[in-house]
Amino acid sequence: MPTLKIDDEVNHPAHYNRSSIEPINVIEAWGLGFCDGNALKYIARAGHKGDNTRVLDLEKAIWYLEREVARLKK
Repeated sequence: MPTLKIDDEVNHPAHYNRSSIEPINVIEAWGLGFCDGNALKYIARAGHKGDNTRVLDLEKAIWYLEREVARLKK
């Protein structure tokens, strides 16, 4: 099996790998559902995937949170 580079775009993208804890590990450890997990993912990467991405990533996180709130209220 080849050794993975820290910035491997499939297994360890740089925009999720800024510390020793990746969002996927938190999502799995906390047992988060799809919407909550995606919100956490977008918050964690906000502004780190490219220029001018912070607002878009935060808007995506809000979208997932609002979707989860609406589901829970049904």
